Amino acid sequence: MEATTDKPVVAILTIADDSHSFRGNRSNFADLIQTGEQMGFVTYVVTTKHLKLHASRVLGFTYVTDDETWVQSWFPRPHVVYNRIPLREDERLPRVRRKLTALSRQPDIRLFNRRFFNKWSLFKWLNENKATKSFIPETRKLTDVSVLASLLRKHKTLYLKPVRGKAGVGIMTVTVQLEKRSPYRLQIQEEKGSKTYPCSTMNRLWDRIVKQSDILGEPYIAQQGIALAAVNGRPFDLRALAQKNGAGKWEMSGIGARVAGDSSITTHVPRGGNIDDPEKLLVSIFGKEKTSKVLLKVHRTALSLAKQIERSCHYRLCEMSMDLGVDMTGHVWFFEANSKPMKFDEPHIRNKSLERIFQYSLYLHRLKQTSKGGASS
Repeated sequence: MEATTDKPVVAILTIADDSHSFRGNRSNFADLIQTGEQMGFVTYVVTTKHLKLHASRVLGFTYVTDDETWVQSWFPRPHVVYNRIPLREDERLPRVRRKLTALSRQPDIRLFNRRFFNKWSLFKWLNENKATKSFIPETRKLTDVSVLASLLRKHKTLYLKPVRGKAGVGIMTVTVQLEKRSPYRLQIQEEKGSKTYPCSTMNRLWDRIVKQSDILGEPYIAQQGIALAAVNGRPFDLRALAQKNGAGKWEMSGIGARVAGDSSITTHVPRGGNIDDPEKLLVSIFGKEKTSKVLLKVHRTALSLAKQIERSCHYRLCEMSMDLGVDMTGHVWFFEANSKPMKFDEPHIRNKSLERIFQYSLYLHRLKQTSKGGASS
């Protein structure tokens, strides 16, 4: 395939699997390739193994819609690389890290979304800025029992989260009910539903938490629990997608709502949560007039957070999804950001999200052509 002169060649980066193919969300990759082709871009999937940085052509994969198959073929060297390496452990492999570093130093290639976020880094970055600090629940590294005890003196509920967690796996909550014989209640999110452990002392609570974190093999953060706005007793949060547009500026691509499942700690859909319309949910609590103000605040907050995260991480981002909460006063809270957003189920958000990848790629390409420079990766 030949590249057009005015549009960049866009490669979707992933890693090889054991069967000489590639790993990752194939339906997402197929959607990206089809959108790219409709918009006039040469687009393909390439593995870190096959992306030879000093070759004029690259062995990649494309999707053939007619017979729904993936075909390996030769493609032009990319101008823009979109990192969709699927797992943190893949990204941490030494050979993958070396390739990403080498890729970021190529003067004629623009790489974006270089790596997954670390939860602790996110909260540290956002606390450094007066404009974003007020949206952050109190968050500390869970290093020993004294951290847990001091937080529980201030907050009746805590969320404990693995710093490199994904899709709610391993999240725990601690609730204090001093009037009970076992005053500490630990709830642990599992694949389906959750398990609850009553604990009679702080030390027993801590032992159970340590046991769970050892199973996951991850350090944890402890975070102030926020009483989210709820409908029919089920709390909900907002899933916001911020992306760069064709002018290289952060813009909202959409906001969805996720309502918690009956026995779930989180609002993740695979764990029993369900998708709903954010405006409808907010109107049922705040009324129409206040809902307009809350949604405007959510938009402004998400864009402010995205800008601060990009400033602090020191590499180029194109997009991020965010989990935001609204409490019963209408205050907006930040819980999490993901540099490799999962597919949004809402069609209007999904379509815009795909198009924005290529609009921003074109912006980067034109920027490079006019300045022969650009921001660092």
